[in-house]
Amino acid sequence: MAKILRINTKNKTATFETPSDEYKNLGGRALTSKIVLREVPGTCHPLSRDNKLIFAPGMLTGTPAANSGRMSVGAKSPLTGGIKESNTGGIMSQKLARLGIQAIILEDKPDDDAYSIIVITKDSVEFLPANEYLGVLNGDMMPRLWERFGKHVGVASIGPAGEQRLTSASIQFADPKGHAGRAAGRGGLGAVMGSKKIKAIVVNDTDTDRPSLHDPEAFKTANKKWGELLTGHPVSGNGLPAYGTAVLVNIINEAGALPTKNFRSGRFDHAQDISGETLSANIEKRGGIVSEGCHPGCVIKCSQCYHDKDGNFLTSGFEYETIWAFGAHCLIKDLDDIAMLDRLCDDFGLDTIETGVTMGIAMEGGLIPWGDGKAAIELLKKVGTGEPMGKIIGNGAAFTGQALGVDRIPVVKRQALPAYDPRAVKAVGVTYATSPMGADHTAGYGVCQNILHVGGTIDPLKKEFNVGISKDLQVATAAIDAAGLCLFVAFPVLDDATGLQLIVDMLNAQSGLSLTTDDVVALGISILKDEHEFNRLAGFTQKDDRLPDMFKETFPPHNTTWDFTDAELQEAKTF
Repeated sequence: MAKILRINTKNKTATFETPSDEYKNLGGRALTSKIVLREVPGTCHPLSRDNKLIFAPGMLTGTPAANSGRMSVGAKSPLTGGIKESNTGGIMSQKLARLGIQAIILEDKPDDDAYSIIVITKDSVEFLPANEYLGVLNGDMMPRLWERFGKHVGVASIGPAGEQRLTSASIQFADPKGHAGRAAGRGGLGAVMGSKKIKAIVVNDTDTDRPSLHDPEAFKTANKKWGELLTGHPVSGNGLPAYGTAVLVNIINEAGALPTKNFRSGRFDHAQDISGETLSANIEKRGGIVSEGCHPGCVIKCSQCYHDKDGNFLTSGFEYETIWAFGAHCLIKDLDDIAMLDRLCDDFGLDTIETGVTMGIAMEGGLIPWGDGKAAIELLKKVGTGEPMGKIIGNGAAFTGQALGVDRIPVVKRQALPAYDPRAVKAVGVTYATSPMGADHTAGYGVCQNILHVGGTIDPLKKEFNVGISKDLQVATAAIDAAGLCLFVAFPVLDDATGLQLIVDMLNAQSGLSLTTDDVVALGISILKDEHEFNRLAGFTQKDDRLPDMFKETFPPHNTTWDFTDAELQEAKTF
């Protein structure tokens, strides 16, 4: 049976414990949110010793299941003040599963300023002094730790933003090549790790085996069909491998839903310059990698290595959301400038969505000119040096807007909106408003039915059916996060009725349970109930489930507006 590793960061002690009945059989987001609800006071300060930081592989993580290497990181968010689950790829999750670790819980906080590295192996958990690494960028931290502890160890680390405990701080994870391009980005969880004075966690799974399967043959049969389902779908099997998530730039721009110049319109004149097609062409011309997995066992392979004009590595995991946030949102059209901004975020340990939206707020406030990529790069560098303006930028869009006297701030629960305007993709707008995570497209990706026509077709410009779509997707996404599956498996699962059953078949073959598809839906609902209950205890009310008034403006090119009532939105939270 897998164990929970409970680490006291003050006393520098580690204890393995058998999971309670309430935690047993849970993984990923189901486990992180349950632990946060049960063990973290809702009213605590997110940087206090009462908050806890949880790393939990998914229920299928560690098995041969395709695209099952995801991990959930959970805590009370310094950015939103509510519960947070931030999902990441990389190689650490599968290594924890091979070590038989169901979750790591970081508790308490040191009284001094001595940072540590936690090293976890088959036989030991060690605290090593880490002050020599303070200020080291994540992009340098990964190779240094691989050199010290062995190539291909799993690494989670914070950069200068986490050390400064800025509320946009991410936790970066090593990908299979040792790049720091995978992140638990949203919600400022890097600041929680910094508050506990943990610079990095190293996981070495040498001399371990995959977790045993209850019925290996049944698992093999289901997983074969599962892999064929993922690779056979036009989105997960063709579009994403060819162009990465940036395939969406032209699609969302054509749909009139690409937020441009701080959500003033839905089309960017220079969308082609920052598109997935241009991204892939640059990579091929410069000798990068167009398609690779963010973790072993990924068959979708939407990640990549992007090189600069001289053919040198610049960044990896160069995503649509990042390209939009620094691109159309800020009117920056130079893809290389955007790639450098992405690299700086990875190095400093910053959420690229939050930081890109923040950069637009800086332009809104007149700090730098609209569309000036070089000025944005210089401004972002101030985060790494700890300058006062860097601290403002690193604390996110709401904080920066307040500092600069800006009233046009696209946030929900103080978290920045992602790359789909809610007036033109109304199902995802409902998700922004009602998700316990704050504005988060991944919590209920209504783009599927609204724009991509996956899982049906729902008019993105009208209210009808979009609350129900968001609600159903929020439930499904919570269950996918619990299983440790990549969000993009949702595309084929929504289009093929056998997909959900295959997930259930793999879970049962793994564990010996007798789950049904109804049980998976019930799990998703229970996760959302836990998260909404924590937010209630933290002081959130119905008034926090709203979009800012700026979205009452008419939005071109479709001239739509945000027109949902509070009562209509609450239907998405009624189970």
